Amino acid sequence: MPIFLQTNGMKKILIGFFSVIFLLLLILAIYNWWLSAISIIILLYFFYLLIKQSVKFQKEVDHYISLLSHRVEKVGEEALLQMPIGILLVDEEYTIEWANPYMLSVFQEESLIGTSVYDIADELIQMMIQENERKIITLHERKYRVFYKREEKLLYFFDITEQALIEQKYEEEQPVIAIIFLDNYDEVTQGMDDLARGSLNSRVTSLLNEWASQYGIYLKRVSGDRFIAFFNEKILAVLEKGKFSILDNIREMTAKNNLPLTLSIGVGAGSSSLPELGSYAQSSLDLALGRGGDQAAIKLPNGKIKFYGGKTNPMEKRTRVRARVISHALSELIQDSDRIFIMGHKYPDMDAVGAAIGILKIAQMNQRESYVILNEQEIDSGVRKLLSEVKQKTDIYSHFISPQEALEINMTNALLVIVDTHKPSLVIEEKLVNRCERIVVIDHHRRSEEFVQNPLLVYMEPYASSTSELVTELLQYQPNRKIDILEATALLAGIIVDTKSFTLRTGSRTFDAASYLRAKGADTVLVQKFLREDLDTFIKRAKLVEKVEFYKEGIAITKGEPSESYNNVLIAQTADLLLAMENVEASFVISKRPDDMVGISARSLGKINVQIIMEQLEGGGHLTNAATQLRDITINEAEKQLKAVIDSYLEGGNQS
Repeated sequence: MPIFLQTNGMKKILIGFFSVIFLLLLILAIYNWWLSAISIIILLYFFYLLIKQSVKFQKEVDHYISLLSHRVEKVGEEALLQMPIGILLVDEEYTIEWANPYMLSVFQEESLIGTSVYDIADELIQMMIQENERKIITLHERKYRVFYKREEKLLYFFDITEQALIEQKYEEEQPVIAIIFLDNYDEVTQGMDDLARGSLNSRVTSLLNEWASQYGIYLKRVSGDRFIAFFNEKILAVLEKGKFSILDNIREMTAKNNLPLTLSIGVGAGSSSLPELGSYAQSSLDLALGRGGDQAAIKLPNGKIKFYGGKTNPMEKRTRVRARVISHALSELIQDSDRIFIMGHKYPDMDAVGAAIGILKIAQMNQRESYVILNEQEIDSGVRKLLSEVKQKTDIYSHFISPQEALEINMTNALLVIVDTHKPSLVIEEKLVNRCERIVVIDHHRRSEEFVQNPLLVYMEPYASSTSELVTELLQYQPNRKIDILEATALLAGIIVDTKSFTLRTGSRTFDAASYLRAKGADTVLVQKFLREDLDTFIKRAKLVEKVEFYKEGIAITKGEPSESYNNVLIAQTADLLLAMENVEASFVISKRPDDMVGISARSLGKINVQIIMEQLEGGGHLTNAATQLRDITINEAEKQLKAVIDSYLEGGNQS
């Protein structure tokens, strides 16, 4: 039967049509039988023609389908065997059962049957074990996008080498903007005559131009201490591989002439928008300068920041203009606020508490309601002794509140001053940072990636010995500079603790601040009383020293007992004590903390940058004084991580 007659709809129509015609012919036969007979013959003839044509059409369709099936089968065979698409069929044991000719040409083999996938590429094994549906792998220096059909155990290979090269070229040619700043240029050239200044500019510019020419960078000087550079991602990768060697070249060149001139470089990358790149570059430069200069910072759109350099101690500024400006700006912010909250870092040391008391005094000088936030359950013995003295001064102690009490106070139009840290995760109560819209940061640590969002005022000076030194300078520019003996003593204690009795990170400004505090009545005998320790602490520290081992030449590492916890002050004191030993260039103390985290305290004489080492372990600090806290880790695991970072640091030429 013809195809169109096989459908129910067509059958009904034809049956109905012929039934009606036949009925009409029967009716016609009543009136004229011979006319009816002729009509029936004609009707049968047309039905015969219809059947005949249908049979012919059916044969043509069958022939077409047969031909098409053959062509499709041939095309499928051609695609399977000849097209540039690789196909592998593997069994449960990852052994190849069949491979098309294209895959044989890829591996230049006559047959792959029986070959284990382990012998071809480990990436394929990982892909099948993890049941990834697609992955890009490299075979014989060409890239393939591989599709894995788990149920059929089939692997399809599509060559994307040319596409990958185009993508790589596109990524390498993405624009990069860098801002290069000459640190301390104004201070260095302030006392120079025109000839000496011109000679310095000529040497620095010549060295920078040679560097730019070597790497294919467009460099333009836009001011006396600032350059702008344009290049691409490919050149940036080369500069990163070389750890921005221009930093060392400039430092060494100027050092030969006894000039403390270094470079800071802010790099904007990872975007095709030039305004965004410029913004990233300026932000990176601000970050590099906030960390003390002599380093390069690269800021990416995902928020990650990479640092290179930073090997030297930041130079102390010769002017007090910035301190005076910050002091006046702080006074204005305090006067515009209804109440002031002051907070340091968790487990605050003498520097954090002393600086907080100093800011409390500034707030009182400006006649504003103010509070120091302190958790008395998380303080060391020295701070506890200071607090016992403060309790006798009700006018000071009445302003000390707990974090819980602070959260219950109305924060509308309040000002939060964070001292001795700039990381929200390290403050005593992070909820206050999120609740308070107006924040001031005063710190002497080098700036890290984590930072308080949108602060109104930032006073970060990495050259300073302590935050207490910075606060002491701010006090000197307040309208009413009268401070209490205990307040002066607390600030002096903060300076003495962080400088290890004026032996480390001490500049002329440090002695100026100490002199000012002594003039205001700071009691050095009382400071020594605060810093005295009990016999148990001394014994604990001695046991830590007893277990010291030298990992590399000049690098001493000791660790506490896994079952015993040590406070951060004790491990810091141990690191300081080890540094006083002969042949020790850097010391690291690893121990469990009261909060179940593992703390590492690091100290250095300056040859080894412990700040960079601690930053690799999510910590931070200074070139000679740094630390970190690690969560969900054992002391032995922390030691392994520390040694791996030390190895990486030493292999990288003492750079980041």
